[in-house]
Amino acid sequence: MDSFNLANPVFTAYAIAASLMVLKIMGQGWITVYRMMKSDSGLATPEDLQAGMINKNPRPEQLEKNDYVDRSRRMHRNDLENIPAFLIAGLLFVLVNPDILWAQILFYGFVVARLLHSIAYATKQSHEVRATFYTIGSVIVIYMAIHVLIVILF
Repeated sequence: MDSFNLANPVFTAYAIAASLMVLKIMGQGWITVYRMMKSDSGLATPEDLQAGMINKNPRPEQLEKNDYVDRSRRMHRNDLENIPAFLIAGLLFVLVNPDILWAQILFYGFVVARLLHSIAYATKQSHEVRATFYTIGSVIVIYMAIHVLIVILF
């Protein structure tokens, strides 16, 4: 367990990247809520139409798809599909004591790829642009997982 302490620079780099990615996931959820409140639409389920402190005037059309809200919801879902794999693979990667520079390149490279993916999504860039940033992040996670397996098995 010596690997999992802040005296280990690889773990510190992971902790920074992981914390940023957790904030990204949670922040995107809050952005979706903000967009729903701002547009007074894009609610997800019928029970959201119950009157309350925030939705004082519920209307059936609030359940209709709203791209402003749904885009943020899709970005959140995409984060939830990709960031947990990084959190797990990155933590396992720390255990195999990689070179610090290589670990930083991979950890921070993933963070940058996810942030650029989000910017591309938010600014309605083409699928090819988003896919480029997704691919970079995905290859990083796959590499870390394979690296861990190779170190353990060979």
